[in-house]
Amino acid sequence: MAAFCRQVLDCCRLFPLTWARMARETPCLGERKTTTASLLRKLTTASSGGDLEELPCAGSNKYVKEPERRTNLAQCVLEKQRSPVDQGSLELEKVTSSLLDMGFSDAHVNELLSIRPGANPQQLLDIISEFMLLGLNPEPVYAALKKSPQLLKLSIMQMKKRSIYLRKLGLEEGKLKRVLHCCPEVFTMHQRDIDDIVQVLKEKCLFTVQQVTSILHRCPFVLREEPRALEYKFQYAYFRMGVKQQDIVRSEFLQYSMTKIKQRHVYLERLGRYQTPDKKGQTQVPNPLLKDILRVSEAEFLARTARSSVEEFEVFKKLLAREEDEESESGLSDDERARLGEDQEDEEIEEDEEEQL
Repeated sequence: MAAFCRQVLDCCRLFPLTWARMARETPCLGERKTTTASLLRKLTTASSGGDLEELPCAGSNKYVKEPERRTNLAQCVLEKQRSPVDQGSLELEKVTSSLLDMGFSDAHVNELLSIRPGANPQQLLDIISEFMLLGLNPEPVYAALKKSPQLLKLSIMQMKKRSIYLRKLGLEEGKLKRVLHCCPEVFTMHQRDIDDIVQVLKEKCLFTVQQVTSILHRCPFVLREEPRALEYKFQYAYFRMGVKQQDIVRSEFLQYSMTKIKQRHVYLERLGRYQTPDKKGQTQVPNPLLKDILRVSEAEFLARTARSSVEEFEVFKKLLAREEDEESESGLSDDERARLGEDQEDEEIEEDEEEQL
């Protein structure tokens, strides 16, 4: 009996301490985080001599699942924050796949995407698609974009308008390949500048529509010429050298600089190996072909066409440059000198005909 009383007293002394410690561990009233059964399990354990702090926190199923809900919510927020990046990655993957399907190599695709870092990959794909619709192969498209990155700044509407215009000029499929390689700015030039060049070729030089197309295909650099300079180059070929339109197109005459043309033509003229044809197209000496004058290296020109030494030609070029400087100081333009030369030749021809009569 005495032993039972001592157990009852020990249990009573433990109850206040146990309730106080449980109050500190239990959340605020109204949150309903614990149950009666869990408290009874704690009290029973404590009354039997166990340590309350070593017990796991007992709570309802709702309280146990709450951290998991908070984790899922955080993951949703992070996924929403990462969605633009993921969307950009998917778009980049789509563009890369499309370029590979077009025939571009992995190295080409990587370099194309690095031309304008941060640019929209879809715009790159749209621009390249327009080039491919013109009949171009991946290699010339890649070379053009590497050479002129400003092409990627064009809008699709600008690309389509310029593509339609080039088709009207006869530049499509294989013909556009050379133009794009030599003069990729044909897509970024002002429409007015291209129109001026075409107008000079048609109205001033009297080339046919087919000949204009052939010139733009064979000599794309004419698109970079000033209209008046291009007109003077034609006049020099037509009046001074006696070359007709068909030969100008066939020899790709307009792609050469005026400096090179004058140096070689005048040098042959002063050596007596070239003569301006008369109105009937006749000369007293057989003129060499244009391809033997312009389309060969300087060494071959001197050895086969001029049959002269390098030293003599170098001296001549210096004298010719000095003459042109003196003529420019006199105030006469190249056009005026060409027209004066033409008038003098006509007068000489008329005088010869009168003497023969």
